[in-house]
Amino acid sequence: MVRTESTMLPLGTLAPDFHLPDAVSGQRISLETFVRQPALLVMFICNHCPYVQHVKRELARLGRDYQDKNLGIVAISSNDVAEYSEDSPDQLRALARSEGYAFPVCYDESQETAKAYTAACTPDFFLFDRARKLVYRGQLDDSRPGNGKPVTGRDLRSAIDAVLAGKPVDANQKPSLGCNIKWKANQEPSYFTARRS
Repeated sequence: MVRTESTMLPLGTLAPDFHLPDAVSGQRISLETFVRQPALLVMFICNHCPYVQHVKRELARLGRDYQDKNLGIVAISSNDVAEYSEDSPDQLRALARSEGYAFPVCYDESQETAKAYTAACTPDFFLFDRARKLVYRGQLDDSRPGNGKPVTGRDLRSAIDAVLAGKPVDANQKPSLGCNIKWKANQEPSYFTARRS
């Protein structure tokens, strides 16, 4: 496990499109899936990472709390399952069902979606407004495994509430921290390797 911060993609970046299978339903999920929602949250997660394990119940609560509030949510796992079988689509399906996730959990086999979003860690959060411009990227809250702080989702929830209310999102944002995405051999993107050197 390599403790890794999110890349903090520039605010205002347009959401890259993707076409990925939902591990639960098998349906193809893309930006078009959420065309009716005025805001979209894209979360990069996985099954085995202790940072994701630490917040998985809050992710489920977040999904339930915003299910009827016009927020589109999609979770994406991009880890190399040849090396980390716990992150396979079958295991993602089991995670989604056991936690009661009310959003698609997609598998990014090619890792191209993670690269398009400059995702670097799990969990990594990207919130977009109606125009699909990035308004928030960063941490869920200040809680980390072992630091004794409660998992509240405060930072992300504050950003979601602002964008749904048509208000500006505070640009003072802290990076997420988690396990590095498990890239396939010789597939680490330059933005990831550059930050380690």
